[in-house]
Amino acid sequence: MITLVKVIDAELPIVADLAKKIWNIHYPPIVGQEQVNYMLNKFYVQASLQQQSAEGQHFYFIKEDILNIGFISVSKKENGTVFIHKFYIDTTLHGRGKGYQVFELIKTMFQKNKPLIFNLTVNRQNYTAINFYFKIGFKIKEIANFDIGNNYFMNDFVMEYRL
Repeated sequence: MITLVKVIDAELPIVADLAKKIWNIHYPPIVGQEQVNYMLNKFYVQASLQQQSAEGQHFYFIKEDILNIGFISVSKKENGTVFIHKFYIDTTLHGRGKGYQVFELIKTMFQKNKPLIFNLTVNRQNYTAINFYFKIGFKIKEIANFDIGNNYFMNDFVMEYRL
């Protein structure tokens, strides 16, 4: 059974460890190992994760029974939309319906928002994730490039889900 469990600040290093595990398998073919290392060191160190949390991101462990198999972070924006900042599941578990289950739990968490709109960004070369998001009902809203420093860019699709 898949559940979401709120991450407390003391558990943020576990989030960082999960990110390292998942990213080092999934992202090198997409953006290269150097950019993976840069992004992990920029976005997944304790201080950065604490800052993201302080800025309104709510982190949740994705658990299957008692095992942490991934994590998700979301925030509610002033306009009422929900932004999914991070949505990562152990790559060895892809294709088994777990991501769909997580998204259903997130929708339930925010179902009182009307209209219910989710936004996220996804690398334009991350075909596995793009296809997953299409499958659960997201559509491409726009193309965006984000300068993340050190001559690296996130070349993304901004995707949207409307209920």
